[in-house]
Amino acid sequence: MAARTVMIQGTGSHVGKSVMTAALCRLFARQGVRVAPFKAQNMSNNSFVTPDGKEIGRAQAVQAAAARQLPRSEFNPVLIKPSGEHEAQLVVNGQVAGKLLASEFGRLRRDCAQTVCRAFDRLASEYDVVVLEGAGSPAEINLREMDIVNMFMAAYAKAPVLLVGDIDRGGVFAALVGTMALLTKDEQAHVKGFVINKFRGDRGVLDPGIRETERRLGIPCLGVIPFARDLRLPEEDAVEWSAFSRQAAVREDRLRIGVAGVPCISNFTDFDPLASEPDVELIRVNGSETDRLDALIFPGTKHTAQALQFVKDRRIDQVARQVLGNGGTVLGICGGYQMLGRRILDPDRVESSLPSLDGLDLLDVVTSFSPAKMTVQVSGIHRASGHPIEGYEIHMGQTAGGRQVESMFEIRECSNEKKLRQEGAVSVDGRVFGTYIHGLFDAPLFRRWFLNTLRGARGWSSLDSNQEVSLDQRLDRLADFVAAHLDMNRLEAIMDRSSAR
Repeated sequence: MAARTVMIQGTGSHVGKSVMTAALCRLFARQGVRVAPFKAQNMSNNSFVTPDGKEIGRAQAVQAAAARQLPRSEFNPVLIKPSGEHEAQLVVNGQVAGKLLASEFGRLRRDCAQTVCRAFDRLASEYDVVVLEGAGSPAEINLREMDIVNMFMAAYAKAPVLLVGDIDRGGVFAALVGTMALLTKDEQAHVKGFVINKFRGDRGVLDPGIRETERRLGIPCLGVIPFARDLRLPEEDAVEWSAFSRQAAVREDRLRIGVAGVPCISNFTDFDPLASEPDVELIRVNGSETDRLDALIFPGTKHTAQALQFVKDRRIDQVARQVLGNGGTVLGICGGYQMLGRRILDPDRVESSLPSLDGLDLLDVVTSFSPAKMTVQVSGIHRASGHPIEGYEIHMGQTAGGRQVESMFEIRECSNEKKLRQEGAVSVDGRVFGTYIHGLFDAPLFRRWFLNTLRGARGWSSLDSNQEVSLDQRLDRLADFVAAHLDMNRLEAIMDRSSAR
């Protein structure tokens, strides 16, 4: 028997599609239903590595956790990772499938339509429910003939669509009505209800607008979801700097940690755990005018060569030297690790038209690029503290250390737990280090060790590690929150009617 389906589409980007999909996955999983998330095509540099070494969008990994499933490439068969305004890396079925130029976007349907349909078919044959997520808005009519993620998938999966609108941005009724007006009659037929998200205030004030929108569209409102201030779920792709200054501002002993605002930043979710700490203020660093920082982090980037030039042009490398001169710490993760070294060698022109580039010369390492991409889950021990860490590597190129560095971690790859290897590099004085491991700050003991080291440099006392609220607990809270405001009985009736056709 084919799986029942429901699809979450939105009036635009960042209206809450990914979070709503995760909530539904957890609500169905609680019923004992085998449920899977599915996003045919994602465009994001926030990615994740599955247990078998495939690469998918981070949001789909979170949705897999919500569904209580291990992440797999079928959950996100096409991933587009922008490396500039006009170019991206294309990942298909979890593996690199070349480059995608903006001018070539139309070939996605030609080249990938069968891929996404086959992935969906596999899930529909294995699970009881598949919760599909759209991308952007189905009303992007300039992309209609290229679509493989919105109405294309709704039609293929015979999925009833819930249209989500974000009232916090204003104009939600116009967005809902306007979106439906731009859909064809066949596309409109898939939309069975709408949801208003991120509402603040008295629900009664909305009722006249809801009634008129229901009348105009001929579909019901299935819920009004209040604005949630502290879901603490990883963002799909947006870098929301304003969210990172909310806690530490009231403390005099707050640590000021800068993050270089490089182009095509990737896996910004690495820093979510730092932002949740009571003594941390994260600051975006775009130039050399920053006040004193306790640490500066060079994050991952989809285009290391471009980011390296940006850092030099904006003199952020001088900020790093100032941080070190003031007794602080400099850290590079993935592409940021590569930038910290003496040189980047690129004989195959993977990222640059030049065979080699001068790095920032802050760490005695050299990186050599090659076309092969490494995607692997890892676990291990931080050598200096003895604390455990878990995470994943996603990178092109290998980095080798010289005599003036030591390794940072001893790790095992989850696909080959018998093989122990050294990873990362730390300077002799212990204040410059780099690693390829994404997610290392998710480990509470290591995170607090890092922060207490910064506090010690200031002469401040150490703090104890926070009692973590796990991702699983956060997903349960999300599910409770959505269930309190969404008419699940009506939604399930809509799904049942669609599956009976």
